[in-house]
Amino acid sequence: MEHPLLSLGLLLLQVIALLLLVLCWETHSADTKWGKYLVQIDRAVKSYKPCVKENCHCYQKVREADLAPFQEGISEELLSEAISRRLGTHYQIIENKLYREHDCMFPARCSGVEHFILEIIDDLPDMEMVINVRDYPQVPKFMKPRVPVFSFSKTSEYYDIMYPAWTFWEGGPAVWPIYPTGLGRWDLLRQDLKRTSSERDPLILLSRENPELVDAEYTKNQAWKSEKDTLGKPPAKEISLIDHCKYKYLFNFRGVAASFRFKHLFLCGSLVFHVGEEWQEFFYPQLKPWVHYIPVKSDLSDVRELLEFVRENDDVAQEIMKRSLNAVFLFLFTPPPLSKVSPTVCSPSSQTRIYSDLNLLRFPYATSLVDSQ
Repeated sequence: MEHPLLSLGLLLLQVIALLLLVLCWETHSADTKWGKYLVQIDRAVKSYKPCVKENCHCYQKVREADLAPFQEGISEELLSEAISRRLGTHYQIIENKLYREHDCMFPARCSGVEHFILEIIDDLPDMEMVINVRDYPQVPKFMKPRVPVFSFSKTSEYYDIMYPAWTFWEGGPAVWPIYPTGLGRWDLLRQDLKRTSSERDPLILLSRENPELVDAEYTKNQAWKSEKDTLGKPPAKEISLIDHCKYKYLFNFRGVAASFRFKHLFLCGSLVFHVGEEWQEFFYPQLKPWVHYIPVKSDLSDVRELLEFVRENDDVAQEIMKRSLNAVFLFLFTPPPLSKVSPTVCSPSSQTRIYSDLNLLRFPYATSLVDSQ
């Protein structure tokens, strides 16, 4: 007759073996279910190589690509064409003084641009340029002739030359009523944040269908006219950037052009879902999908699955978040005051200094411009 303790021991071994089998099956099942995302993340992280940030080398490829169409230089006729078409705000630098045409569509944005130019004005030669402070780029590739215009954002369908947006200092975006003149200075927001299209509609509708999965509603902006603009419901209350940081996951959508908020969202220590890859700012190439954020298709057809993936793979999501937070401080960190920037840190001012080396035509002072200093 078999000893009772031996029988009990065999039974326990069978139970343990069964539990291990179930556990292994569940792990294998999860790996199989999310394998396509885990493989993409693994490949992206292994192939990612942070750039060398000395002398703004991180953005060298962006500058080279944007300036390639103007390798033969910029003639008086080309610049005059850009000015006459009113594709942006006309600026001149004469004997280390900054001049600007009287009209500026968005004065706060021009002020943000001028802040960074004035920081390095003593190092700049006499020159003039057209700087677009509108949301949208101005030089589509079908335009003839090809004219030089600086814009903060563009797609591959434009010849505009990207520059660091005024939003690093002031001028946008306006979010009524909590940020009527813009989000505010990047350096001050960094201290506070410790932790306009229909593209958003699917996320709003998903939130209404499954509020446990995602919390998303439209707020009222300047263009709001009726509840039709907020998908048949009253607009939600506006949320400050600091309060964004209460959320574990944050979504970045484009507006008219690239989203001004993208860099701010990373400071929260939240996982960022970036929708679409078409619109670019000068620093976007340093942020890689799956390494620093979760890429989402523009039509949001994969958003439900991606949300389920990060909820079931929280350790993976946290690693992405940590890399993104480190990257933003590495590539976009400029300790104030900006006039005392370390030469190894790339700031909007140092970007402006590099662009001053363009083969731009230098002009005598134009009486149509006013002193901006």
